[in-house]
Amino acid sequence: MEVLKYDVVVVGSGLAGLRAAAAAAAAGVEVAVLTKVSGPRSHSISAEGGMAAVVDPAKTGDSPELHAYDTVKGGDYLVDQEVAVQFAYEAPREVKFLESIGVPWNRDPDGSYSLRLFGGMSKPRTLFVKDKTGFYIMTALYKYVKGLPNVHLYEEHFVTRIVVRNGVFLGFVAYDMRRGELRGFAAKAGVLAAGGGGRMFRTTTMGYLNTGEVYGYALRAGAALRDMEFVQFHPTALVPSGILISEAARAEGGYLVNRLGERFMKRYAPERMELAPRDVVSRAIYTECAQGRGFTHESGLCYVGLDVRHIDEKRLRERLPQLLELSKTYAGVDATRDLIPVRPAAHYFMGGIYTDAQGRVLTADGRWIRGLWAAGEVASVGLHGANRLGSNSLSECAVWGRLSGEAAAQHAKSTPSVPSGMLTEELKREEERVHGLVRRERGGETPSSIARELQNIMEEAAGVVRHGSELSKALGRLSALQKRLADVRISDGGLVYNMELREVLELDGAILAAQTILTGALLRQESRGSHYRLDYPQREDKSWLRHTLYYIYGGSLLVAKREVNITRWMPEVRRY
Repeated sequence: MEVLKYDVVVVGSGLAGLRAAAAAAAAGVEVAVLTKVSGPRSHSISAEGGMAAVVDPAKTGDSPELHAYDTVKGGDYLVDQEVAVQFAYEAPREVKFLESIGVPWNRDPDGSYSLRLFGGMSKPRTLFVKDKTGFYIMTALYKYVKGLPNVHLYEEHFVTRIVVRNGVFLGFVAYDMRRGELRGFAAKAGVLAAGGGGRMFRTTTMGYLNTGEVYGYALRAGAALRDMEFVQFHPTALVPSGILISEAARAEGGYLVNRLGERFMKRYAPERMELAPRDVVSRAIYTECAQGRGFTHESGLCYVGLDVRHIDEKRLRERLPQLLELSKTYAGVDATRDLIPVRPAAHYFMGGIYTDAQGRVLTADGRWIRGLWAAGEVASVGLHGANRLGSNSLSECAVWGRLSGEAAAQHAKSTPSVPSGMLTEELKREEERVHGLVRRERGGETPSSIARELQNIMEEAAGVVRHGSELSKALGRLSALQKRLADVRISDGGLVYNMELREVLELDGAILAAQTILTGALLRQESRGSHYRLDYPQREDKSWLRHTLYYIYGGSLLVAKREVNITRWMPEVRRY
C-alpha cells in the first residue's frame, strides 16, 4: 500500500493535462501526471483541423471581440460571454507557446500563418499543421514535458477515485495497471483533464480511452456537472468506422452532396453552406437521410458524400494528406476520384464538470472544492454553450490548461501538505472494493455486453435528434443497466493489465454520466444547438436560456438551473 505525495497532480495527458503540468512546473512545484495511456496517445493527438486564435488581425480583418461573438452565436447563446472574451484574448499566447516548443504551424508564401475558415466563423482564424494538427502539438508537448525535471509521468495509471473531504480536495486513488496494484496520490492541488466520453455512444470519432467515467467520479466527489445534454455530433465521420474526417476538408473547399448529386446545404444554410456550424450540418445530413436522399452503405448505414475531387490534387496532398490516407485505408476510397462516405458521429461534450472562469471546480451552489481545478473537454467553463465551433477546442485546452496549472501551483505553494493518513484510509477502502470486484463469482453478465447496451441506449435516444418518449424509455433502460452492472462477472482473476476490471470501473462512472445526459435532454423542452427535440423543435429563450446543473444529494441525481452570463450580445436568430 503506497501513498505518494506531490504539490500538484494532473489527471489526463492530452493537451489540457500536459499544458497544465507544464504551467505548474514552471512555477517550481513538483507535479505528477496520471494517465490511462502510455506515451503521447491521449485523444488530443487525433485532432486534425486546427486551433483557433486571432493571430494576424491586419491580414484578415479579425479581432478577439469578433472571435468571442462567433463563439457566442455558434453556441446558440448559452455561452457565458465574458468567458468567451477571456478565451479569445488568451488564445494567441498559446499559439506562440506551442510554436516555441516545436509546433510547425503551416505558413503562407509571405511567411505569415496559414489560416482556415472553419464553420460558424466570420474570418479565417484556424491555424493548422496539414490535417494532423493534434499529432504535431502532442508530439512537441509530450517531448517538452518529459524533459521537465519536476514533472513525473505515471502512465497506465487509471484513476478510480477523487478524494474530497469537507469540501477540500486531498488527492486521487489510481489503479497501476502495469504493477497490478492501487496507489494513493496525496496532493495540495489537483487538475482534472481527462477528456470526453464519446465511447458512451455506438458511433463516435473518439478513441477507446474516452469513456467518460471521470464525470461520474466528480459527481460522487461532490462536484456538479453542467449542460451535459449538449453532445456534439461531428457531421463528417467516415462510414462505417466513425473515424474523423476533418472539417478542414470543407474549409479547403470540399462539398457535401446527396445521392441526387445536390449540394444540399443550400437548403439549410444558404450563406455558409458546408461551413455552417456543426449542429446545423449534422441535422442537415440527418434530414437528407430521413427524407430518402442519402446513400445506403452495405452495413445498412445511411450517409452522404464528401466531394473533394475538384480540389487541386497537389493542394490535397499538401493540406489534407491524412484525409487521403484514412479514406483509402478505412473506406477503400480514392478521394481524388470518388466521394468519401460520411455521416454524423458523437464527437465532443460541450458540458462537463462545472467550473468558474478560472477553472476551479464548483458544487451546485457555486462553492469551490478547495484545491481542485478542471480543464479541457472534461470541464464546463461556460465557453461552448450548446454547440462548439470547430477548432475552438484545442485553444480551450491550451488556455485553461495553462490557467488551471498556474493557479494550482500557486495554491500548492500556500497550502500545507495533506496528511498521508487520510489517503491511506481511502486507498484501503478502494483496494477492498476493487479486489472484491475481481474476486466476485456471481453473475453471468460481461463488461463488454454492458458497454454495448450503454452505447445502444445513448445512440438511439440521445443522438442528432431526440424525442421525449424515447428519452423516458432510455432512462428506464439505463436504470436497469446500472443494476446489471452490479452482477457483472470479471473472468480475469489477476490485477496486472486486467482490462475487464478497467472496463467495469469505467462503466461505473460512465453510466452515471449518461444519466445526466438523458435527464437533461428530457427536461430541456426546446431545441438549442446540438440538442434537437422533434417534439419541441423551437428554441425557447424565456424558459430555457439557462444552464443545467446536475448534482448528487442523498444518493439521488438532482437538477437545477442557473442563469447564463449575458453581458454584450443579446440572443438573436442564428442564420448561416
